[in-house]
Amino acid sequence: MDALHWLLDARLQIAGSPVLWREVIGNAFGLTSAILGMRRVVWAWPVGIAGNALLFTVFLGGAFATPQHVDLYGQAGRQVFFFAVSLYGWWCWSRTRRLGSDPDHAAVTPRWATGRERLTLLVAALVGTAVGYPVLAALGSWGPLPDAWILVGSLLATYGMARGWVEFWLIWIAVDAVGVPLLLRGGFYPSAAMYLIYGFFCVWGFASWWRTSSAVRQRAGRLPSTYSEAVA
Repeated sequence: MDALHWLLDARLQIAGSPVLWREVIGNAFGLTSAILGMRRVVWAWPVGIAGNALLFTVFLGGAFATPQHVDLYGQAGRQVFFFAVSLYGWWCWSRTRRLGSDPDHAAVTPRWATGRERLTLLVAALVGTAVGYPVLAALGSWGPLPDAWILVGSLLATYGMARGWVEFWLIWIAVDAVGVPLLLRGGFYPSAAMYLIYGFFCVWGFASWWRTSSAVRQRAGRLPSTYSEAVA
């Protein structure tokens, strides 16, 4: 119980403002998950789920004891949706790893999404944000429009990662570009800083997956179809 009490209430001071340790720890889990994801390691998914559980409590400032007392329902809600999407990604990557269908023995083979898949992502982003905005506004979310995009974009990026689409890194960059100013205005400084780090990291991850997908295409003539291509 002492450990749980510490996790819920422990704080540190950053530039004179109180910040919860669980926000710092949750974002650290998120960054670790991103690093494992770039390396295409299955453990990216359970590590990310652990971070989502912590951050869920952070973004419901009105329900949990937080210094900000600001509710970002889109940010909190995406932690819940992440759980379901992450389970799907965990299953996909685990199956690919067991089948040994990746030539580099990784958990997924990066590839570019098809034209149809890209169109589906675009439509889902527009419709999801349009629907999410009034819902979050009615719930009283702070900054409902950017919060809606962060929610929808994050889910699409996570799904794209599960499928091994190179474009998922670009979606994350778009999410980070909106998330940093929103979180700064709300006083979620560790999360804002982590989003900024994510943005630079996503550029690196995008370049890494792009190189890998190019290498895979070059030897595609002598390799069997990947699992990602088989289920597309």
